Amino acid sequence: MVGVASLPRVSRVPRPSMTLAFAAAIVVLWMEAHRMVQGLKDAAFRRSVDEADVIADVIIVGAGLSGIGAACHLLRNCPGKSFIVLESRREMGGTWDLFRYPGLRSDSDMYTLGYKFKPWPEAKSIAEGSTILNYLRETASDYGVDRHIRCDHRLEQASWSSADANWTLDIRHADGSSSQLRCNFLLLCAGYYDYTRGNSPEFKGRDRFRGQIVHPQQWPGDLDYRGRRVVVIGSGATAVTLVPVLARDAAHVVMLQRSPSYMFAAPDIDKIARLLHKLLPSSLAYAITRWKNINFQRLTFRRARHRPEQVRKFLTDRVRAQLGPGFDVDKHFNPHYQPWDQRLCLVTNGDLFKAIRSGRVSMVTDEIESFTERGILLQSGDEVTADIIVTATGLTPTVMGGATLSVDGEEVDVSSCYSYRGVMLSDVPNLTSVFGYINASWTLRADLVSEYVCRLLRHMDHTGSLQCTPRLRPEDRGMRQRPFIEGFSSGYIKRLLPLYPRQGDHAPWTSPQDYAVDKKVFRHGALEDGVLQFTRPASAGRRLAS
Repeated sequence: MVGVASLPRVSRVPRPSMTLAFAAAIVVLWMEAHRMVQGLKDAAFRRSVDEADVIADVIIVGAGLSGIGAACHLLRNCPGKSFIVLESRREMGGTWDLFRYPGLRSDSDMYTLGYKFKPWPEAKSIAEGSTILNYLRETASDYGVDRHIRCDHRLEQASWSSADANWTLDIRHADGSSSQLRCNFLLLCAGYYDYTRGNSPEFKGRDRFRGQIVHPQQWPGDLDYRGRRVVVIGSGATAVTLVPVLARDAAHVVMLQRSPSYMFAAPDIDKIARLLHKLLPSSLAYAITRWKNINFQRLTFRRARHRPEQVRKFLTDRVRAQLGPGFDVDKHFNPHYQPWDQRLCLVTNGDLFKAIRSGRVSMVTDEIESFTERGILLQSGDEVTADIIVTATGLTPTVMGGATLSVDGEEVDVSSCYSYRGVMLSDVPNLTSVFGYINASWTLRADLVSEYVCRLLRHMDHTGSLQCTPRLRPEDRGMRQRPFIEGFSSGYIKRLLPLYPRQGDHAPWTSPQDYAVDKKVFRHGALEDGVLQFTRPASAGRRLAS
């Protein structure tokens, strides 16, 4: 009989299915643990953004045309800089997401309103608002800017500390909560008007009107104007855009203006640009078209300034050709001011003139006495009846995006500061603000300012500076004060000037509103000019990148 101890020992081999199951379980557990850790990291980062412990190199305020462009410039020219883009609204896009009225479009060509680094891809050079919004979203996505945008972050107060060499930003959110962020450099790209309310004059008897009153900035999505009588008050770009579109379905539209504007008809497709795109690579065709349009803008503006009566005759003669000999062009389309004292109004494809010729639109040039139950009583004694009144009466200006500023505990009165190159404020460190062109496309200057900011940041890194501040020299202190914008009489310009900084009478305390001049200064001008002071406070600690 053989004992058990003498039996050969056999090793137990694991079943293949058990081995695979065990390995799979380890992988699943590892992935779950990694997901949890990453989730904690993401939550911590979100809290840091929404609360108080973020220190970024740069914070951009505004995720519209200027802000998205500035972020792209930072990514392209200062790739080592950390930054955040704050947007007060729930979506990016600025003007092109805010306004929703029918027919919303650009009043500048997209070859110059678009970015230099992002060719405009569409056939129409005068584009609908939705197409421009898509272009902005695509740009933000292509460059990864969308990952840096924090919506529902309204800047209320920005406080500079020289000891720490940073800005502390007080942020308000839609739910009423608040948070703080910190940065070394602040770039304001929030535009020049209040997004929450349009300019609405106090019309006498407004409460008596039995119909509906609408401002284009708060256009109701459910407004039904089909078959109804509409009066549009205004003669600027919004009214010129809106009136012919409303006329397609309304019973009748009256464009009621206190005084006329200069208008000119132009096609929404640039035939030269389309030909160039057929013959040349897209990027080259875009660059040539952009150069052509920039120089055409500059030429027409200079001609208007030097030979205003010749330009006036040219514009009014073109309107006469559109409307025929029986129309009173002098009353309705010949302003009392000179061409380019206010922006010219673009009539795309002549649509407003076509609507007038068809009888669907009437022009009335008169002043308002009061609103009535049935419409509007004019000072001439005539009454214009209406079911809907649209007050296309402009924008409410704001400065610094509506935020207040302080430097080392002292509040900054922006209107008492001098403007350094139309970009910075005297005695305010590490802050730039974008204000585009009145006499050309806004983005041309926004792009140049962003390039300039990148030059400043690289120079500060090269010199080891943490602070750059424009300061008046002894020879600057007696210079003549001038308004921030000169030579323009538009209502919104008059409303914003009391809020804005002053110009001096010599560089660099001027803002010439001239692309050729700005291009030389912002791209090639000396940074160490004796006015802009670069310093590194001894007490400033080491900054932490977000």
